[in-house]
Amino acid sequence: MASASVIGVRTAGGSINDDLRGVWIVWKRELTRFGRARLRIVTAVVQPVLYLFVLGSGLAPVIPGQGGNFDFRTFMFPGVLAMTVLFTSVFSAISIVWDREFGFLREMLVAPVSRWALVLGKCLGGASVATAQGIILLLMAGLVHIPYSPGLLLTLVGEMALLSFALTAFGIVLASRMAQLEAFQVVMQFLVMPMFFLSGAIFPLSALPAWLGALTEIDPVSYAVDPMRKAVFANLDVPPNLVRTFNPGISWGSWQLPIGVELGIVAILGAIMLGWAIRNFSKTD
Repeated sequence: MASASVIGVRTAGGSINDDLRGVWIVWKRELTRFGRARLRIVTAVVQPVLYLFVLGSGLAPVIPGQGGNFDFRTFMFPGVLAMTVLFTSVFSAISIVWDREFGFLREMLVAPVSRWALVLGKCLGGASVATAQGIILLLMAGLVHIPYSPGLLLTLVGEMALLSFALTAFGIVLASRMAQLEAFQVVMQFLVMPMFFLSGAIFPLSALPAWLGALTEIDPVSYAVDPMRKAVFANLDVPPNLVRTFNPGISWGSWQLPIGVELGIVAILGAIMLGWAIRNFSKTD
């Protein structure tokens, strides 16, 4: 009599393929939510547009040192791109607090995948959404006299993606230890606005008071705004005196940081924030 064969059953979890699938699912969930929230897409663009075309146009007549065909809004454009990425990235972590309040986070944490996969998927999803928002604003570059150069556009998209990943991981670090939505919003406003204003997004970093210059140097967003502005100025025909005024770069003492070092700082901070977020999630019950 032939013995009956037994069909093997594989338990989910424990393999790298399961973890990668978890990363994919969480990333896809973030993009799906973004695609369905059309009002969110519109409102996220309104504030940067107001800064660029209202604030920028209002400040242009009172900013000294302009000349030729240089437009102060051209200077502001990289900073406004960074603002779009900053607000979208950090506030994308608010869904963690929301999921915790409604119990969905617990369902994610008991899934048969590693915690790092959930955090990485969330970081990639938030970074993708923030970069997409930045790309929408990037389409307006021609309105402030910035050429639609493929090399420039790809450079700006890459720098926005790097910044958005680091900032999303930073937001997740904070959200992973907060249980109330209101508390997260207050903390974010307390941190996000100074990070934006101290990054040099709306004023040049040249001839700053010593105390203000020191604050800009400890602001991580500064190390993304400066490479973005350098990329823009490299594609413009701007007099050298205006370049020195509006695009002086970031210096530590007498050493002016190269673009690679600045982007490396952003990447290292992003890796640190990612590891910190994974550590926090590993302790979450």
